[in-house]
Amino acid sequence: MNLKKTIGITGAGGALGRALTKIYSSNKYKIIGFTHNKNPQRIGDDLPDEWIYWECGKEYLLKDKLKEIDILILNHGIYDSNFTYPLEKSLEINAISKIKIFDLFEEICLDTKDVIAPKEIWINTSEAEILPALNPLYEISKSLIGQTVTFKKNFLARNESKKLVIKKIIIGPFKSELNPIGIMTPKLVAQLIYLISKTNLYLIIISPNPLSYLLFPIKELYYFIYYFILKIFKRNLVN
Repeated sequence: MNLKKTIGITGAGGALGRALTKIYSSNKYKIIGFTHNKNPQRIGDDLPDEWIYWECGKEYLLKDKLKEIDILILNHGIYDSNFTYPLEKSLEINAISKIKIFDLFEEICLDTKDVIAPKEIWINTSEAEILPALNPLYEISKSLIGQTVTFKKNFLARNESKKLVIKKIIIGPFKSELNPIGIMTPKLVAQLIYLISKTNLYLIIISPNPLSYLLFPIKELYYFIYYFILKIFKRNLVN
């Protein structure tokens, strides 16, 4: 293992973010935590080596820090069970901000000339991408980020995939401050992410719902075929 690898985690102050920080720190990774909290905790075995404060709408300010990262985990988000947030706010936090950070990190990776090993970006989209979450606003925002990741994965050129590896994390309900009745624990979810991420799998599915293991691969296959046909059609038009 490369002891110098650096992992960046957005939403590092949340339940899953802390669990991911703990397991990767114990395996000798350096952790950079991205947070909206201006005064995050500084001491603890589930806390990052370094905190970076950021705001939605100012993602461009993160570019220099993103250059230091080998694996970026986009894990931040909100779940408003009372529907007090407007749709625009849910879209901004759960989807648009992730897309902007994704674009920045992708630009950094693809602009790199001498690549020893590809950098990686893992995006937590959630089961709500295609399954009910008892919150339409949450489902819409997760559908947007999920579809965006699928699009980017399928339109990444072969030479570009040698510089950037994309993984989609699909998680079922787990216990947190936002979801106290979740079935799984953050520790279990983090451990499974750590184990599955070591494989070459694009989809990291962690759920007690068997439908997820069936529906998500089918969805990704459908869009792979759809985008493949589009690329052929576009190529023929150009020629």
